[in-house]
Amino acid sequence: MKYITIKKAARLLHVAPLTLRNWDKKGFLRAYRNPVNNYRLYRLDQLEEFLRRIERSRARKSSKKIDVF
Repeated sequence: MKYITIKKAARLLHVAPLTLRNWDKKGFLRAYRNPVNNYRLYRLDQLEEFLRRIERSRARKSSKKIDVF
């Protein structure tokens, strides 16, 4: 398993580090703590799965048809 810093995770997801902290508090993503400095670390495979779920959700929303009169 590969772990990345909050800064790199934020770049990967195109969000601010504060957003990741909030998602961690709400339970959307799980942050692991570095035992030496207590920094948040995120598992790369978890972030990739999170991105896939977001993309699937967006695809479902965009596939809905809208009738125009």
